[in-house]
Amino acid sequence: MSFTGFAQHDFDTFAIEGLDGRMEAIRERIQPKFKALGDSLTQDLSVLSGTEMFLHIAKHLRRKVNPPVDTWLAICPNKRGYKQVPHFQVGLFDDRVFIWLALIYELPNKSNIATTYMKEIDRLQREIPSDFVLSFDHMKKDVTSLADLDRSGWNDALIRFRDVKKAELLIGRNLSFKDPVLEKPAELELLIKQTFEKLIPLYKMAVNAK
Repeated sequence: MSFTGFAQHDFDTFAIEGLDGRMEAIRERIQPKFKALGDSLTQDLSVLSGTEMFLHIAKHLRRKVNPPVDTWLAICPNKRGYKQVPHFQVGLFDDRVFIWLALIYELPNKSNIATTYMKEIDRLQREIPSDFVLSFDHMKKDVTSLADLDRSGWNDALIRFRDVKKAELLIGRNLSFKDPVLEKPAELELLIKQTFEKLIPLYKMAVNAK
């Protein structure tokens, strides 16, 4: 199957009551699209990163009662799992698509990554597009626009990421479920790839942080 973009039907998945019903819809509606999109993105990221990358599609196996409020694909160089390494994500909430470089709380060297980024704040401000956004928790929708973040704001964000155990750092784009690009598969895929190209330097800095 080729990637067909995301439609209202996909976002409506998150209005389905109950774990079993929502999971069935995620598997039928969204995961085939993740597979088609993810296979292409994985090839692209392998070239960009210079490392073989692997696709992971969230299965939500730990959930026993509450249905997931979002779902995602993740791409990283670890075949067995992605949560303990810097990785790339594309996923859906009920009102948006998120495109992230994801540094989540399971990372063993969060502190080193934060310190590395803090030394490069000027570069981060210069090279990351101002229409990108920042999140500190992959389970929440709250984001901060980089257009609103000055040098001091970047520093505060990175201190929080370093010092708060559960704090995360996700950098990238959020697209409204109403954005017309979502139903233009080739354009959307290109936009995601361009987003990841901008984030590759940060990814490499995170991977190499000592």
